[in-house]
Amino acid sequence: MWNDVVDLREFYASRSGQVARHLIRHGIRQLWPDLRSQAVLGLGFATPYLRQFRDEAERLIAVMPAAQGVVHWPPEGPYVTCLADETELPLPDYSVNRVLLVHAVESGDYLRDMLQEVWRVMTSDGRLLVVVPNRRGIWARLERTPFGHGHPYSPAQLSRLLRENSFTPTRSARALYIPPTRSPWLLRSAAAWERMGQTWFPRFAGVHLVEAGKQLYAASPRRAAERRRRPLVVPVSRPLSAYQGERPRRANRIRIVEAPSGRTPR
Repeated sequence: MWNDVVDLREFYASRSGQVARHLIRHGIRQLWPDLRSQAVLGLGFATPYLRQFRDEAERLIAVMPAAQGVVHWPPEGPYVTCLADETELPLPDYSVNRVLLVHAVESGDYLRDMLQEVWRVMTSDGRLLVVVPNRRGIWARLERTPFGHGHPYSPAQLSRLLRENSFTPTRSARALYIPPTRSPWLLRSAAAWERMGQTWFPRFAGVHLVEAGKQLYAASPRRAAERRRRPLVVPVSRPLSAYQGERPRRANRIRIVEAPSGRTPR
């Protein structure tokens, strides 16, 4: 079930949401340090993390699912957001180089169809980056944040999901080690929490970030001998109607055989 866009906007406007955005944005930048001359698509509620690419990407699009709702973004310039069905993206095949999924995989009602659409619009060398709540993290256990809704994932579950939908995980990262608190004192120490979490308890991060590429399979060509074989119909001396009431002799039955091209059966 999708989070409402109003609730998502209010969370990221809060102090804890701003801290979460800063920490996750840092993890995204580590995996994608340079997106110059790239077409970037954000699906779900990815606008809090797309701003860092506005002056860098060649093209930037934010698609918000119809069941979630849409907000205008960015407020200070031409809007790049649209409302669409996540299983029917209004984009041509092989049109984007990077796809960022945030608040999407854990909430999608038709997850496999959505991932198939993402696969369709990505270029052959494109990259997908998925941000999902960690099943072991504290953020997935509290419903007052959007990370506490939907289906959290472990690294193995997320990797299996991507592989089953024709993606190959390539790199991963973790972020958001600070507890989901509203205390100003704890929020000010978010950077220290991040360093301590990555060193001492990396499994309890708030979110997983997994990058994946497309799986491209080559078709298996038919062997030359199989291509030469073709069905042949052997004519009979009498029409089929002549055999009514009579058991046809073995030699006069219709036979369908296969023979290499250029040869006729004996």
